[in-house]
Amino acid sequence: MHDTVRLENLGVPAVAVATTEFMSPARIQAGALGRPGLDAVYVQHPIQDQTPQQIAARADAVIGEIVKRLTVAPK
Repeated sequence: MHDTVRLENLGVPAVAVATTEFMSPARIQAGALGRPGLDAVYVQHPIQDQTPQQIAARADAVIGEIVKRLTVAPK
């Protein structure tokens, strides 16, 4: 979240990606860094025991949201 906030503050679109296990800590950290509305994109937790195919499927599930956040101006 630190890197995402730092880049966003520089005007560089950025998206944090985390697993669902870290949803609450990521949101708390974004708020503590002065960006309470900045949220990560979350993939299902855990990932360390997943096969490459399962990880690819999880990435495929969120890539559209990541691209959208990087390319669509906030309202």
